[in-house]
Amino acid sequence: MTSHGTPPPLPRLPQPQTQPQTYDVVIIGGGAAGLSAAVVLGRARRSVVVVDSGQPRNAPADGVHSFLTRDGLRPAELVRLGQDEARSYGAEFVAGRAVDSRRSAHRFTVTLDDGSTVSGRRLLVATGLVDELPDVPGLGDRWGRDVLHCPYCHGWEVRDQAIGILGTGPKSIHQALLFRQWSRNITLFLHGDMVDADGAISEQHGPTEAEWEQLAARGISVVIGPVAGLDVRDDALAGVHLASGHLIPLQALVVAPTFTARTAFLAGLGLVSAPHPLGVGTHLDSDEAGRVLSGGVVVPGVWAAGNATNLMAQVVVSAAAGLGVATMINSDLIAEELATALAAYRHPFSAVHEARNSSSVLGDRRHGLDPRHTPAHQAPDHTRQTP
Repeated sequence: MTSHGTPPPLPRLPQPQTQPQTYDVVIIGGGAAGLSAAVVLGRARRSVVVVDSGQPRNAPADGVHSFLTRDGLRPAELVRLGQDEARSYGAEFVAGRAVDSRRSAHRFTVTLDDGSTVSGRRLLVATGLVDELPDVPGLGDRWGRDVLHCPYCHGWEVRDQAIGILGTGPKSIHQALLFRQWSRNITLFLHGDMVDADGAISEQHGPTEAEWEQLAARGISVVIGPVAGLDVRDDALAGVHLASGHLIPLQALVVAPTFTARTAFLAGLGLVSAPHPLGVGTHLDSDEAGRVLSGGVVVPGVWAAGNATNLMAQVVVSAAAGLGVATMINSDLIAEELATALAAYRHPFSAVHEARNSSSVLGDRRHGLDPRHTPAHQAPDHTRQTP
């Protein structure tokens, strides 16, 4: 660990590369999903390289929670432990950000931001997502500390505190009712689409009659915004400033980010993120086995695990997904290798296999003859006469 509590920096690929290795699996993303997959594949005796940019989504958080035996562990320490574990089974790590990916006949090649490349027979996308926060000054500085999103990640730490809900849409009602389990002091601030330009409650996006009743039944206060900024004192959230000038004391603020999967580097494969069915952002569509889908059709050789495909997955769920997808990838490779072996077994003397065997055993020589002694390499005979 460095003095800042981050894992040691990963190496960059040497430049220039000569005869770059084709790994069994290239994993893009070194968070919980990618590391878990690297461990499983390494234990399956697969060659694996993990490319990581060193920008984990949960870096601002003080600790990982709801992860059995690892509760409260700093995110950077979890990554360091995961890297060490994966390395013990032969996995390799490279620092970099994937910027492009291409498919050739038998492999995928991923280009990194420094121009280097890594290649593999299978590609696992475990890049996670980016939380795009509402446009309120100061939110980013407090994100993961006292500006929160998930009660199962941070609810215990803010229990019984004065908690505000930044109401940016109908799903904010759900957040207010959910966080009520952790505190009796909940205030919903109508903000964004929930209020009209003149400051009135939006008829289209504001609470419905049923929702007003639910909020009242649970004792949740409602304040008409919008929120203009945060009040931070002694490096802690103390409240929010309304556009009207009022200051409302708070100890924590819950927001609803837009989740954006990190998948831009897949454009070279014709893949783009799809809108999530719940309308909370974009994700990489995949089936239950983790195979990436494009237009509902499986994209051969490309897999996904973690927040890149499951926007709601917590750390432990992402780690479990990495394990599951890794077993599917290994099975897929086994099936491919079995098909190749069967073809060779059934047709041992085919022209293709004879040529391959000859090349691997004899190199430039053919039928045991040194190429220097073949007619093509002998001096022309000028003594022969034309009939």
